[in-house]
Amino acid sequence: MNAPSHPIPHALTIAGSDSGGGAGIQADLKTFSALGAYGMSVITALTAQNTRGVNAVHPVPPDFVHAQLDAVFSDIRVDSVKLGMLANAEIVAAVAESLQRWQPRFVVVDTVMIAKGGQALLLPDAVAGIREKLLPLAGLITPNLPEAAALLDCSEAQTEDAMLRQGEALLALGANAVLMKGGHLPGEDCPDWLLVAGEEPVCFPARRIATRHTHGTGCTLSAALAALRPQCADWGGTVAQAKAWLLQAIGNAERLQVGQGIGPVHHFHAWW
Repeated sequence: MNAPSHPIPHALTIAGSDSGGGAGIQADLKTFSALGAYGMSVITALTAQNTRGVNAVHPVPPDFVHAQLDAVFSDIRVDSVKLGMLANAEIVAAVAESLQRWQPRFVVVDTVMIAKGGQALLLPDAVAGIREKLLPLAGLITPNLPEAAALLDCSEAQTEDAMLRQGEALLALGANAVLMKGGHLPGEDCPDWLLVAGEEPVCFPARRIATRHTHGTGCTLSAALAALRPQCADWGGTVAQAKAWLLQAIGNAERLQVGQGIGPVHHFHAWW
């Protein structure tokens, strides 16, 4: 078999483990594989969870997070990085230090704070660490509306105009690009807005899909962005491809019939 004309992208996820398989590291690795990237992982926390919620969280010691990062970066080419659940301020600091040291080209920060069932996945003292240490290292951050409000210490946006204002404020904090996710807006439309420093904002409209099975959508979208960015010319093209694929994954979620609560999206809808 001939070698590909372009190298297969290598994507690293730095996130928590979901024992139910629908979010976190498990969702990220499925996404990488589905979108043509070789996946690697650094686990920041173990969670005992299923489709009905998170029962327990066990953070990984920061020194071991460091050890995992050094093991990957010292040996394997890393084309893009996705950050997910970081659990606490010490892990945030360890990850930021490693990213500064190894300087990966593309960094997608999914500002994970609260699980679908309402359980906290990030201690309050870690929000400042994400704001101050990780946003300046991010090529793209992907906050939902509650997460954006927490990062800015303000009220949650209720309109698209407010989303845009908050996106601009996040750019001002040092992020190079922001994808403001509109899934928490009221109504049947859930537009996302991409703001890139020095460019006009771009809207990615979407209609809300009638399903409760949306476990892991935030993890999956940010992982898709990390997998696709080395294969695309810019963030706009990356977001367009990632969103189209994610909508199909959500639309096919009912087929999986996983669990009794909020089920996962179907990462491999194109194959089975």
